[in-house]
Amino acid sequence: MKISQKGLYALQALMMLARRKGEGAVKIREIAYEEALPEKFLELILLELKNGRIVESVRGAQGGYQLRRDPSEIRLSEIIRLIDGPLAPFGDAEQLRDLIDRDLPHRALYQVFLDVRDAAVRILDNKTVADLVGDHRPNAARRGKQHKNQKTASVLPMVVGGSKGD
Repeated sequence: MKISQKGLYALQALMMLARRKGEGAVKIREIAYEEALPEKFLELILLELKNGRIVESVRGAQGGYQLRRDPSEIRLSEIIRLIDGPLAPFGDAEQLRDLIDRDLPHRALYQVFLDVRDAAVRILDNKTVADLVGDHRPNAARRGKQHKNQKTASVLPMVVGGSKGD
């Protein structure tokens, strides 16, 4: 399974909005700055999350984006499916089941991929945005500390653009 950079950015933005839950709407520019995300790309991601009824926009001087639901109700699997599509390494579970039934010489191989997909789904279905942020809220001293010009830790190999061969 691969999670696109877009999917990773969506999760980062949602984590930031979850940490700010109850503080009102947050401007795109502020999310982009604090999470070191490209602002124009973030606009497209937030629009997609809005269309998926994950976030809502607030107009006006105090406008921006905020979570539409409680962070404990937003499952990671929902976000990844919305942004990146099916959770299988290649296609959906039904496609894998069909291959298991039709391609007898390779049945065991496809079953492994189905098992991996099912395990990933179980994990992502049982983790929410609230689980990612815990109970800590950012304090003023930490806000904006990391800027887009700073180096970030490398992302897991399962993220598109990660190291190959893993």
